[in-house]
Order: sequence, then C-alpha cells, then structure tokens
Amino acid sequence: MTRTAPRACAALVSSVRNRRHAIAPLPFSAMPKYQFSVHVKSAFAPEHSDPAQQRYTFTYTVTVQNTGEVAAQLISRHWIISDLSGRTEEVKGLGVVGHQPLLQPGEAFEYTSGCQLRNPTGAMHGSYFCVAEDGARFDVPIPEFTLDADGNGHEGHVLH
Repeated sequence: MTRTAPRACAALVSSVRNRRHAIAPLPFSAMPKYQFSVHVKSAFAPEHSDPAQQRYTFTYTVTVQNTGEVAAQLISRHWIISDLSGRTEEVKGLGVVGHQPLLQPGEAFEYTSGCQLRNPTGAMHGSYFCVAEDGARFDVPIPEFTLDADGNGHEGHVLH
C-alpha cells in the first residue's frame, strides 16, 4: 500500500533564489522550435532535518533554459516525490515559487525550493507545462533525480 508523505515542498523553502539571466543561445539551425533544458542540483539540509522524528529535508535548485526558437512561458509544475519506503506524493501547482517566467530563446530562470521525506533517501521527477508565445502548448519532462541525506548533493543535466 502506498502512503502519502507529509506535505512536501509546501512548508519549507528556507532560501528561495530567483534569477533570470541570458545564456548564449544555441545556433537557431540546431534548435527545435519548442524546447527547454532543465538542470537540477539537490542537497540535504541537515539544519532543517530531525532524523529522530523521521524528517529529512532537502533543497533542490532548478535552472530552466529556453533552448528553442520561440519565447515560451512556464505555466505549471507537476512533481512526483518518493522515498525508499514506497511513500509517494504528487504535487501540482501553478508556476514555480510564485513565478510563471516567460523565457525568450536563450533566457534562463533559476529557483530553489525544498521538500521533506520520512527517509534519508528518495527521488523526484516530473514535468513543466509551457505555452509558447505563438499559442503552442508543450510539456517539458524532468527525469528523476536523487535526494540523498548521505550524499553531497546530486546534479543532473537534462535536455528536452
């Protein structure tokens, strides 16, 4: 039986960084029309954790870059968060950390958020729903990345 973990990502965001910055765009001939790249770095937050109470807190910093040819807006997020015991939580909502960034080709948005698990190890994956300025709708999958209290944080580079 799968049980839902405590309300992850809602209570803790100890430090939220939001940054927009330009990154050198790829040559237009090499870019699909609608494409975002996603880079995630996760870290254990021992100062906000209490293993005796089965509370392990993690932060994750996400950089989303528009690597396509058309400006597009990140409208919503969908996360699936799981831990080693089989508990799974699904989180859906508008935007990311209160923002729905409109990204021009080559532009990036970075934010930091957090979640809690009942075990020292877990994983997250999900997707962003986006709408291009020409009205096209598309999903940006975010492949699984690890949340590990015994590690020093994990990075993943994912192109979509």
